[in-house]
Amino acid sequence: MSYPERTDIQDQPSIASGVSVLPGFQTAWKSRLAKLQLHTIGDLLFFFPRDYECLAECVDLDSIANEETNLSVQGTITDTRSNRTRFGKATFTISLTSGNSMVRATWFSMPYLKNKYRTGDEVLLSGIAKPKVRGKTWEMTHPRIVLLTDDEQATGGEVLPVYSLTSGITQATMRRIMRLAVENYADLLEEVFPDTLLTQKGICSIQQAIQQIHCPTTLEEAEASRFRFIYQELLVLQLALALRRWQLASTSKAPVMETDARIHARITSRFPFTLTQAQQHVVQEITEDMASARPMNRLLQGDVGSGKTVVAEYAMLLCVAHQQQAVLMAPTEILAQQHYQTLTHDLRQSRVKIGVLTGSTKAVERKQVLQEIASGEMDLLIGTHSLANDELEFQSLALVVIDEQHKFGVRQRLAVRKTGLDPHYLVMSATPIPRTVAMGLFADLDISTLRTGPTHQQTVHTYLGHPEQREAWWEFFRKKLREGRQGFVIASVIQQESNTTLKSADFLYQQLRTEILSDFRIGLIHGRLSAAEKNETMQQFANHELDVLVATSVVEVGVNVPNASLLTIEDAQQFGLAQLHQFRGRIRRGHHPGYVCVFGTPGNDDAEQRLQTFVNTLDGFELAEADFKMRGPGDLFGTKQHGMPPLRIADLHRDVAILKQARDDALALIDHDPGLQNLEMRRLRKQVLRRYGQVLDVGDVG
Repeated sequence: MSYPERTDIQDQPSIASGVSVLPGFQTAWKSRLAKLQLHTIGDLLFFFPRDYECLAECVDLDSIANEETNLSVQGTITDTRSNRTRFGKATFTISLTSGNSMVRATWFSMPYLKNKYRTGDEVLLSGIAKPKVRGKTWEMTHPRIVLLTDDEQATGGEVLPVYSLTSGITQATMRRIMRLAVENYADLLEEVFPDTLLTQKGICSIQQAIQQIHCPTTLEEAEASRFRFIYQELLVLQLALALRRWQLASTSKAPVMETDARIHARITSRFPFTLTQAQQHVVQEITEDMASARPMNRLLQGDVGSGKTVVAEYAMLLCVAHQQQAVLMAPTEILAQQHYQTLTHDLRQSRVKIGVLTGSTKAVERKQVLQEIASGEMDLLIGTHSLANDELEFQSLALVVIDEQHKFGVRQRLAVRKTGLDPHYLVMSATPIPRTVAMGLFADLDISTLRTGPTHQQTVHTYLGHPEQREAWWEFFRKKLREGRQGFVIASVIQQESNTTLKSADFLYQQLRTEILSDFRIGLIHGRLSAAEKNETMQQFANHELDVLVATSVVEVGVNVPNASLLTIEDAQQFGLAQLHQFRGRIRRGHHPGYVCVFGTPGNDDAEQRLQTFVNTLDGFELAEADFKMRGPGDLFGTKQHGMPPLRIADLHRDVAILKQARDDALALIDHDPGLQNLEMRRLRKQVLRRYGQVLDVGDVG
């Protein structure tokens, strides 16, 4: 028997309810809040202010001394005027009545204010007020101005939150919405911290923190609440990384592959050079990992040309020595083919069988490679990152090497068919990772570092070119080409667009071959060419059948042509510091000094600073730190690299001291309670899994 659905019982509002449940909510707000990704009450409560305005005490102008004073005054706008000074600078002036007195406030070079404030608006002005000689008139220059709602009375002395906005929502409206959300729903928030942690850290409850971060009575209250949420966000992140590390160590088993003097000698005899001291140190770290049944989960970072590939080759050959298989994945077919050629050359006198799989591998060859992988006939497989999407079947896969992980995903796993044991993982990055980012986002990985390259590595001279220096640079370029060197010319776009001044690869190719470098052999490579065309052009350049290669960012990583020592970068302002440094790495692989000239039109101070930093700094680790300070981790490491949800309030650069606290506390908590299984930790564990469980592949360990 079925019963009719009850319609007289309404769902109780919760923080998951839509924003429109707020009392007095205006329909027009909904679409505007959605532009800020604010859809629910919870979204509002955790949409934190980006700053605060501290207002002076509100006074009655009729009753104070006639002298310059720092004050706040509330009144009604009676007149607005827009004008220009005799030097052409825009001015905006309002007249305000407050009691029997008048205030005239002026702003320079802020013409947009005329669209925000109108006659009849009730506002609060805060700043230095100067009395005029006669009458009850005061003047203020660039005061803080707050638009008040019809029923709002300001007392001054307030700390006002400042939010990020979108069109159609003012600060006054946003503050009103936030106040409604806090007053009606803050008590519904669940405290995730156990009482012991709240007491130990001396932080307030989540209900009090939400109240004080949105509606503080003092700046100290706001800062204390900000600390609580920054610490909470970073602790949850660090717990997730620590949980992942613990879970991999306790639930996975990998092949044990020990090394000894005999194996070491056999492997190193394949290399045409002696390992550097830095490479030997990293090899030792990796071999210690691979001698354990706990799967290696190591990130190898190194500057361009520091010799990471040789270290990876050593690890792969250690697998072969134990009758196991290894796979290396590169971001592009060009790089995959280059790795294949290098390994084939180094192992030409051995019985090691190497295969390559890319998007351009023919069906017949692909089928044969897959069969030989599954049967165990093939020892080493080289491919592109697309291998991660294939259901590959190995007989005994022991190691996965991921090259240039910033193009792939530092924690992405190969979709191999399980055969009982998990492979070791070695991911390599030629983009050095700032120390704070390594601590904050990669704490689940062991990190090895190669700072120095081979002893034969030459220096690179980098110049910032100006228009009047172009001809001198190209003359120098031609001189070096006549001496037998080769060079790259980098463009930011492939084809010329009518609405831009950027020089395209197509345009530069035609200009160089017909005018500037008409006596030399020029090639062109970019992402729209087929894999076969790109491979053919790269092979011609490697064989010195071409003198100059015009390219886009397709040559950003790994391309190895030791004879190339010249590099011209056009429209350099279009590239980030890491990209520019990667380009420079293309001419740092041989025995000849390198020369780089960057031409650009920086449209702002940030771009100018970026190019100047690139010119002045050759060390990739120093550049990474500089880039981090200039742009922050959000731009430096996108979701492809660390795969993490964005931080709401914490900033890894600004909050490094809190990050260290959070890391130490997370390690202590996991050490005391490895799976966060104690009853008092259940809400904290729930938040960790909700925020990071999927992206870090951390299961419910409870």
